Amino acid sequence: MNVYFSCSITGGRSEETTYQTLVKDMLENGHEVPTAHLSSADVVEVEKVVNPAEIFARDMNWLEKCDVVVAEVTSPSHGVGYEIAHALSLGKPVLCCYKKGKKVSLIITGNSHKLLLTKEYETDQEAILIVRDFLTCQNPKSGNQY
Repeated sequence: MNVYFSCSITGGRSEETTYQTLVKDMLENGHEVPTAHLSSADVVEVEKVVNPAEIFARDMNWLEKCDVVVAEVTSPSHGVGYEIAHALSLGKPVLCCYKKGKKVSLIITGNSHKLLLTKEYETDQEAILIVRDFLTCQNPKSGNQY
């Protein structure tokens, strides 16, 4: 499955190890993750040298081609919010996961869109299981849909 992974870059990197853990697990389970580089520790430096218009065009292309979006939303990010809204407008299923006890935008947690699922987690292992379950349920062969 083609998974667009969305996470905070300039809004804060406090969950960076979680980003890395989730992306690694998705890749190891055979998913294509064109945004995998966003989990790397040097993403701020790497993305700094690319023209903002090029990043926007590239990311919107990836978003349009993906099957689903997995967004880690613990750290606030304008870009992640934009990507979630755009994905929903394109009819893409979106999982927003976040660390239990953290304040997350009410626009996300209060959104009742039928393609949006929000889940909180306590540990990285729990986050992995949430993402795996979401991806399994989005697979047309599974017969399950959120």
